[in-house]
Amino acid sequence: MSSDISQLSVNTIRTLSIDAVQAANSGHPGAPLGAAPMAYVVWQDFLRFNPAHPEWPGRDRFVLSAGHASMLIYSLLHLTGYDLSLDELKNFRQWGSKTPGHPEFFHTPGLDATTGPLGQGAAMTVGMALAEEHLAARYNRPDYPIFNNHTYAVLGDGDLQEGVNHEAAALAGHLRLNKLIWLHDDNQVQLDTPTSKAESDDVAARYASYGWNVLRVSDGNDLGAIRAAVKEAQSSDRPTLIQVRTVIGFGSPRAGTSKAHGEPLGAEGVAETKAALGWNHPSFTVPEEVTAHMNARERGAQLEAEWNALMDGYRAAHPELAAEVDALLARTLPTNLADVLPNYEVGGKGVATRNASGEVINALARVVPGLMGGSADLSGSTKTTIKDGGELQSASPAGRNVLFGVREFGMAAAANGLSLYGGLRPMVGTFLVFADYLKPAFRLSAIQMQPVTYVLTHDSIGLGEDGPTHQPIEQLAMLRAVPGAHVIRPADANETAAAWQMALEYEKGPTVLALSRQDLPILPRNHAGVKKGAYVVRDADSSEGGAQVILIASGSEVSLALEAADTLAGEGIRTRVVSMPCMEVFRAQDRSYRDSVLTPGIRRVAIEAASKTPWYEWVGTDGAVIGMDTFGASAPASVLFEKFGFSVQNVSKVVRSLL
Repeated sequence: MSSDISQLSVNTIRTLSIDAVQAANSGHPGAPLGAAPMAYVVWQDFLRFNPAHPEWPGRDRFVLSAGHASMLIYSLLHLTGYDLSLDELKNFRQWGSKTPGHPEFFHTPGLDATTGPLGQGAAMTVGMALAEEHLAARYNRPDYPIFNNHTYAVLGDGDLQEGVNHEAAALAGHLRLNKLIWLHDDNQVQLDTPTSKAESDDVAARYASYGWNVLRVSDGNDLGAIRAAVKEAQSSDRPTLIQVRTVIGFGSPRAGTSKAHGEPLGAEGVAETKAALGWNHPSFTVPEEVTAHMNARERGAQLEAEWNALMDGYRAAHPELAAEVDALLARTLPTNLADVLPNYEVGGKGVATRNASGEVINALARVVPGLMGGSADLSGSTKTTIKDGGELQSASPAGRNVLFGVREFGMAAAANGLSLYGGLRPMVGTFLVFADYLKPAFRLSAIQMQPVTYVLTHDSIGLGEDGPTHQPIEQLAMLRAVPGAHVIRPADANETAAAWQMALEYEKGPTVLALSRQDLPILPRNHAGVKKGAYVVRDADSSEGGAQVILIASGSEVSLALEAADTLAGEGIRTRVVSMPCMEVFRAQDRSYRDSVLTPGIRRVAIEAASKTPWYEWVGTDGAVIGMDTFGASAPASVLFEKFGFSVQNVSKVVRSLL
């Protein structure tokens, strides 16, 4: 390959990036100027993709974890032939463009993840590499390596500093994910200061201790050295970190300083940078020879055609497996999904919803091959084990149970990667109170519209003696506030079964299942009502004038509401009891259904052993909420519910005062 065309291509990436940042008068020019050579080498010499079909399952994955350098990947997408025009680059960071300030999956063709919150992009690639390893072990057959791709990421110094990076890297090293390759844009400068003022750890030694292969490129402009390092990484039996020493803002007047990080260079700075690069073209120029050199449409079509031929052979040789793979990649669910769910009889022994969830998981795992995942060292408590699924370890990658360790954030970020890879339906489990640790990844699940299921147990003060550090109060409100997420708190085992069906059928975002530790009475099965977000569990006799008050509750408090309704009936107060397992789904129902459940003009009392805030939407200005205004305490659950007002006596008192 001519070094002249390679260098011209690298400089085209650089100048497109700084021109777009300057046009927007906003953005980050420093990283694209320094990291362009390594990105060019990966995309031009190694990355397998088809610009005409960005979702081709056989492609390699590439994630720009340093998402602030978004113009780097936008320039690459444009030059390699994706549906991203030069006009889109000119509209960088503008309303309605396909080039937002940070890369957004589902928004720009060719992106494999949404990035920007540092550390998470790299952590998601751990999930992507794990997905490839897992699916290859389950479905590849001799002569048919249908799952066989590499996963690449470009990381900045800030990515490596984030705690989630440590969690994810340790997991990747333990699992020996050898097709995972990270390129570290090692420019030793961050937004505030040189990195030397914020860290003194030996990065290479740290990754080596995690079980990674660590390589070093001393000159980030040496394309040959970068190629050699990537080639060596591809043959490693471990994940690889390639440390590439670069200069932030290379060629600019601010090169090597924090000033190059997040500010436009200014007209004079752009001109000086282009002069230093030997660039004598107008803004947003792409030389014809660079277009001819970098456009990958023909190469990509050939790569996909070869993979499609491999799949055709696989279908002929292994028709049953191929049918399962096709259904998995399409995320097709069985038509009889409801029929495989357990059915719990009213009047039987009470069941904790976490236990019911465990039974449902194992029923679903038999008919949903993409269902897999694990917990943050709490599988015995969260009941997230697929009993016949086997443990996923480096020696047994086909296992469906991932032992994530006590790494809630890393676990959730990896689950996003598992989902983004395609086909898999990951679940992750921990205690609801520890949603605080994984919240940033949950938010990205929602932004990326990924159907990750979060099994969050020990959902209230009902977990008892472990005390306030383990009793969630504000977490439900926090999770319900995330746009596009479904938070389901089922009232019993039957609602739990329906909630799992809802989670698998919801394709546009994550689902939280908030589950109890304590046993709850079994309610009549009403999947249709649960799937509408709220429904009437018991109503007052209409012949006597209908309900005077509506008790609304979720989870364990629905049973309390039913008990209170019996007591109120004895006092002559006609009561309707509504279970509201999912506010988000109920809110989406039409007005007529919502009014049939929460009839206007009838006073309402909401009951939930958590923050009161979300419930004021449903009780209105003339209703009441029985909830938590403080943290919990350490005592048996029955004592805690009594002390904090979750008793028949207190519910009846609140209703009487309201009426």
